[in-house]
Amino acid sequence: MPNANSLNGFEDLDTKRSPLSASARDGIWLLDDDVSMLKALGRLMSSAGLVAEKFSDPLTFLAKLKHARCRVAVLDIWMPQMNGLEVQACLRRDSPETRIIFMTGRDDPLVRQTALDAGAFAFLTKPFEDETLVRLIHKAVAD
Repeated sequence: MPNANSLNGFEDLDTKRSPLSASARDGIWLLDDDVSMLKALGRLMSSAGLVAEKFSDPLTFLAKLKHARCRVAVLDIWMPQMNGLEVQACLRRDSPETRIIFMTGRDDPLVRQTALDAGAFAFLTKPFEDETLVRLIHKAVAD
């Protein structure tokens, strides 16, 4: 039976999937305004034995920081309400320990350098290999 104090009733059901599951439960967050990309990333995380929370809205993503810990954030750069660099600035202020992995369909060298200079763990250009993202998440959680 799920823990009554859990934020997500299914949280406790995934504790035996992988060595990262216990820590990933409170930790891997995906943010992309493209719902189909978000679903695909969620399926990728599940198939890799990782538990991730999905967000399509940057403000909802940031509001969740008041109630939960984000160990690894996988962020899209180009979103309508708030871009990924703005989300990164908020994470640096409110959750400085969070590792940030950016992904974008429009690779701009200046944006890439700005993100990395501001402490991004990695920067991927879509399309990227699924295994590349999974490997980066494992590395980010282990650091």
